[in-house]
Amino acid sequence: MRAYAIGDIHGHLDLLKVAQDLVRQDRERTGDTAAPLVHLGDLVDRGRETRGVIEHLMQGQARGEPWVVLRGNHDRLFTGWLTDPHAHDPNLSHEVEWLHPRVGGAATLTSYGIVNPAERNLNQVHAEALLKVPPTHRQWLSRLPVRFLHDQALFVHAGIRPGVDLRSQTEDDLLWIRAEFLNDTRDHGVLVVHGHTAIESATHYGNRLNMDSSAAYGGPVSAAVIEGRHAWLLTPEGRVPLG
Repeated sequence: MRAYAIGDIHGHLDLLKVAQDLVRQDRERTGDTAAPLVHLGDLVDRGRETRGVIEHLMQGQARGEPWVVLRGNHDRLFTGWLTDPHAHDPNLSHEVEWLHPRVGGAATLTSYGIVNPAERNLNQVHAEALLKVPPTHRQWLSRLPVRFLHDQALFVHAGIRPGVDLRSQTEDDLLWIRAEFLNDTRDHGVLVVHGHTAIESATHYGNRLNMDSSAAYGGPVSAAVIEGRHAWLLTPEGRVPLG
């Protein structure tokens, strides 16, 4: 059974459309119009077009595209900030908040027409955001799933906690985990397809496939096709084997 995956987007609508077009080209070659296309989360922050990314994905789902969109940790930070701008996600270091340059929340608010959000009074910026971020965007983001199981692949944003039953994984691990998952070479019973940890290019490690090719730092948004536990990077020239 076939599925497609697209890695972290981070507000780069143009790069997302390039990746989706590569999926479209592969569908034309295979004749498979029904295989799910899974977007692995981190739709928001750092890039300039978060609003456009969210609208594009919402519109695609509304017209019946077989698109699955997962929640990433940045997406959760955004919706959490809209609920309470003074709350602190325990997975962030104490000196870093969502509007910190390292996180990139200011770029997300700017995409909604909020000027200089990181340089103004926090409560005023929050009040403006509640007026300018459409409720439909907030509702859609808050309802995104955190996992998607398809055939022999489990799609999540960050990874899983090794040794824990797949049905018992916590949202914090699915959205935030790094070293404990990345350094574990055991078979997880499925191919774990994930993003979250930026690398130079999509890489298959045998037990997992990392799709985060650093769009947040000047890299592309990558697209891949997964069949069983095998994967191919999609390029303008066609499929390139991964792993």
